[in-house]
Amino acid sequence: MHVIGIVGGIASGKSTVAAELTSLGAVVLDADQTAHDMISQPEVKQVLVERWGESILNHAGEPDRQAIADHVFSPSNADNQELEFLESLLHPLVRQHFEGELKDFSSQGTVAVVIDAPLLLEAGWKDLCDSVIFVESSEENRAERVGPRGWSLDEISRREAAQMPIDEKQRQATHVIRNSGSRADLRAKVQAFWDSTIPA
Repeated sequence: MHVIGIVGGIASGKSTVAAELTSLGAVVLDADQTAHDMISQPEVKQVLVERWGESILNHAGEPDRQAIADHVFSPSNADNQELEFLESLLHPLVRQHFEGELKDFSSQGTVAVVIDAPLLLEAGWKDLCDSVIFVESSEENRAERVGPRGWSLDEISRREAAQMPIDEKQRQATHVIRNSGSRADLRAKVQAFWDSTIPA
């Protein structure tokens, strides 16, 4: 079984590459979704409320992802202490879940697994991967893609400032896929990676 990590800047097309790999037969482990599931666990919810108060809960009394993000990425938290707190709480839980999933997939004869994790390198999960793809995309293209999210370039910059520099992510990758054209162009590049990397 070949484990593939995907890294890149915000809105570079990481999830799109993951989707193309899925169409070729890979199974995806989604770090964001797993972290969301972990946040909803009673013991994690209690720790978050103790730290930030009940304002992070929605009308149903469950953790609100947007409220947490607004708090963590607030300009008043420029020192990233709140982000570091959240990551120190969630990353070990997500890794433990991933390790169990990878073991299960391996025993089932799965050909390839994608770890779709924006903070793959920052969290120290590179050692789980056989290959790491860096999805390269221009700042202009990435800004266009985050338009529907309502993010400004300042918002992108603030969030990326809390991550590993993009050039360092590329340096640590084993493969680079440039997402600069059509979906068909990207699909062809992912196919080329698959054909040259995944055992037949």
